[in-house]
Amino acid sequence: MSGSRKNPVSPTKPLATQRDLALAYSPGVAAPCHRKSKKIRWPPTNTLPAATLVAVVSNGTAVLGLGNIGALAGKPVMEGKGVLFKKFAGIDVFDIEVDELDPDKFINVVAALEPTFGGINWKILKRRSVSTSSSSCASG
Repeated sequence: MSGSRKNPVSPTKPLATQRDLALAYSPGVAAPCHRKSKKIRWPPTNTLPAATLVAVVSNGTAVLGLGNIGALAGKPVMEGKGVLFKKFAGIDVFDIEVDELDPDKFINVVAALEPTFGGINWKILKRRSVSTSSSSCASG
């Protein structure tokens, strides 16, 4: 099931027993969900540390020397970037390919990811999109 991902997702807690699985999902997951719903400070100690999780986001409009190849075609490059984050900084990465060319809509998608990640890397965009997006984020 690991497929061809360069940077697979792995559990950080044991999953050997039925109790382990119940704590990871249901019913054990209810306790941290209730705490989060009360708007406690992020990240709680019993969940994935957001500071060590980065989203690498691209719409595929300016992928390295390949140009505008599309979001899905750029996935191997985003996975490769994730491997570099892991190797040299110990940071886990989710690569996220967004099929959206409109800069404002793209910004909205990226902004909506914020609660999950300690950082968001989204430099691989067409130059016009980058300057538009950067100024929008700086003012917001």
